[in-house]
Amino acid sequence: MIGQLPSEKRPVYIIGAGGIVNTAHLPAYQIAGFNVQGIFDIAKEKANATAEKYSIPHVFTTLNEMIINSPKNAVFDVAVPGSETIPVLEALPDGATVLLQKPMGENYHEARQILQLVKQKKMLAAINFQLRYAPYILAAKKFISNGSLGQLNDIEVNVNVYTPWHLWDFLTTSKRVEILYHSIHYIDLIRNLLGNPRSMYAKTTKHPSMHQLASVRSNIIMDYGEMIAANILTNHCHNYGTPKQQSYIKIEGSKGAIKINFGALIDYPRGAADSFEYVLLEDGKEPRWHQMNIEGSWFPHAFIGSMEQLMLAAEGTISKPDNSAEDCIHTMACVEAAYKSSEQGGVVPLI
Repeated sequence: MIGQLPSEKRPVYIIGAGGIVNTAHLPAYQIAGFNVQGIFDIAKEKANATAEKYSIPHVFTTLNEMIINSPKNAVFDVAVPGSETIPVLEALPDGATVLLQKPMGENYHEARQILQLVKQKKMLAAINFQLRYAPYILAAKKFISNGSLGQLNDIEVNVNVYTPWHLWDFLTTSKRVEILYHSIHYIDLIRNLLGNPRSMYAKTTKHPSMHQLASVRSNIIMDYGEMIAANILTNHCHNYGTPKQQSYIKIEGSKGAIKINFGALIDYPRGAADSFEYVLLEDGKEPRWHQMNIEGSWFPHAFIGSMEQLMLAAEGTISKPDNSAEDCIHTMACVEAAYKSSEQGGVVPLI
């Protein structure tokens, strides 16, 4: 499922040739027909292998070489660890069009620096919080926008899977893991659907089998007042086979509900099938659930949406990307609040 594609096929220059670029960015760009012209990675062999696999015409040995040889209408796709985002932004030319891989820095302080840098250099910048654009989320948004679900009152994300965190070596030294690198997607999605919350409650924890990682499980409550519930529950340590693994997003409103089972996380990286079910209340009738076939999934199809928004804004079709740096700073603020809540702890019962 693809939204409104830009009319101008701006050349894309990718900074980074890691796993996410090979398994999501580039497959998505091939589907959408985006014009990828160059790639750079500090590990040249990775860049060469990726360029050969995806027929990218230009491989650069340095970032500066890429910048010098890129046209004024280039779109820079920055797919580096959060800690490297600021140095790359500092090197890119003023006025550049940039898609930054999430997270928006390693913490809220870095996120503020990134936003300030973007404004100072007059860049058009978007953040790759791509779950917003997964085909099943776009389908859910149609139900919401046309009023079929009525007034939203409950959003729940539940993830109970086994995640092979060892695939990402840098996480072993990261002070923040689960919320910053995973649940951040769900925080951003809920923000995108409900707006900014009043406050955040959270507890993120380690696990005995993954003691080398800062955290691998989280309970998060996003506070939207007395009439709306927004809950995220994740456990990445369910190493008991796939029968009881699950990952779903449930959205309830006054007139109907949607349940999305997203299979990307089950038996990762192999994944399982998605499903999209919905029910609409009708007077005098028993609720009946229906299944809708959705074309595409989170990986790689959602990655089309992030780039699509940036390019549409660059050509002037829309005023700014839905996933602009100015919007996504609020996701980073929610993440920071969640960590603070986890550190502060709960209220001790008094007897």
